[in-house]
Amino acid sequence: VQLQASGGGLVQAGGSLRLSCVVSGRTSSNYFMGWFRQAPGKERAFVAAINWSGGSTYYTDSVKGRFTISRDDAENTVYLQMNSLKPEDTAVYYCAAGQSVRILEGVPRGMAYWGKGTLVTVSS
Repeated sequence: VQLQASGGGLVQAGGSLRLSCVVSGRTSSNYFMGWFRQAPGKERAFVAAINWSGGSTYYTDSVKGRFTISRDDAENTVYLQMNSLKPEDTAVYYCAAGQSVRILEGVPRGMAYWGKGTLVTVSS
């Protein structure tokens, strides 16, 4: 499975971006999908995830109400719509996928595949 993330860039605070993650090598519908981010000097952290059917979504508290994760399995693509961006959202965003994924304390565990990141920079 290969994951290719895109859509990052520079945006002013309050602006919006939409990240895309294209899955190749396998059908995306077989995978639980998620987005993680790593800010400068910090560890990689969970942002959002969506289950195999798209019927359940999960978000870290700091992005609830601002970010929306969705999937289009016909296009083998997962999206992260980011609105009302804040400078603290600045990070490299990574797409991830897994089949044997469990939600523990609100965070998906067991992501097996990772794409190269896309940089999001939010200016104040």
